[in-house]
Amino acid sequence: MDIRKVKKLIELLEESGIDELEIREGEESVRISRHSKQPAFMQQPMYAPAPAPAAPAAAPVAAEAATPVAAKLNGTVVRSPMVGTFYRASGPTSGNFVEVGQSVKKGDILCIVEAMKMMNHIEAETSGVIESILGENGQPVEYDQPLFTIV
Repeated sequence: MDIRKVKKLIELLEESGIDELEIREGEESVRISRHSKQPAFMQQPMYAPAPAPAAPAAAPVAAEAATPVAAKLNGTVVRSPMVGTFYRASGPTSGNFVEVGQSVKKGDILCIVEAMKMMNHIEAETSGVIESILGENGQPVEYDQPLFTIV
């Protein structure tokens, strides 16, 4: 199937309210879905090594040290709509779309998430001020990962 047809199908899926689309042409077929039916990757728990019996002073372990603390996100959280690569600017020599403390309006471009060689502009969902930028430029992001907070 021609890649242009696949790109057009993706655009149609994004513009419509359809969650999944499957097209067959002869022996070829393509299925495009907004949400994966596979369970999300679950990280294996990390356990502290058991203390050595000869070292009684190292035996007690603080509960806070073994438990990761999730940061509280204030305001509107802009999340990644897909798995891809996070970019703060449109190119390596371009300026960043937004900075912390900058005012944005609903619909302003905040960043780009590249997925399958397609550059997807991520827009502000509300007007406000950028409180934090949670993505690292050029680094992978997961579906529903927080990228920005707007207050």
